[in-house]
Amino acid sequence: MEHESLAKEINRVSRLHGEFRLRSGSTSAEYFDKYQFESDPKLLNAIAGALADLLPSGIDALAGLELGGVPVATALSLRTGLPVVFVRKQAKSYGTCRLAEGCEIAGRRLLIVEDVVTSGGQVLESCEELRRAGAIVDDVVCVIDRQAGGVEALSSRGLRLRSLFTKSDLDG
Repeated sequence: MEHESLAKEINRVSRLHGEFRLRSGSTSAEYFDKYQFESDPKLLNAIAGALADLLPSGIDALAGLELGGVPVATALSLRTGLPVVFVRKQAKSYGTCRLAEGCEIAGRRLLIVEDVVTSGGQVLESCEELRRAGAIVDDVVCVIDRQAGGVEALSSRGLRLRSLFTKSDLDG
């Protein structure tokens, strides 16, 4: 799917209007319902194909953040052949008691995969936990950057954000 067509389709299926409280605590008159594009196999496949072009070199594995980053990372893994780890918001208290499920992360260069970035808060929290577990994390990719301070927040912690689309791209 062409980049412009993909933007139009993501905007069509996922942009909602109303009053929404965001994870950051702020409210917004619009919301990107990521599950609308993540649950559509054709659209998710097109997103994975486009995101594959944004991957930096030298990545050992993809790190899909709970919950929305998991389907995107899985689709991207199928496209690229890179292994994927599924990153919880907090380590589970039973079984393996791991924060990240899948391949070993210590000493590996991970690419964080997220669906929508607003302030970058969850990405920062997850990144710190992954780094404490021994992972090397320098880069993040997302489908939509809402342009609400995420790039700056991530940059201040040594993370580069590459987005498939910004909110401005989808506004057009």
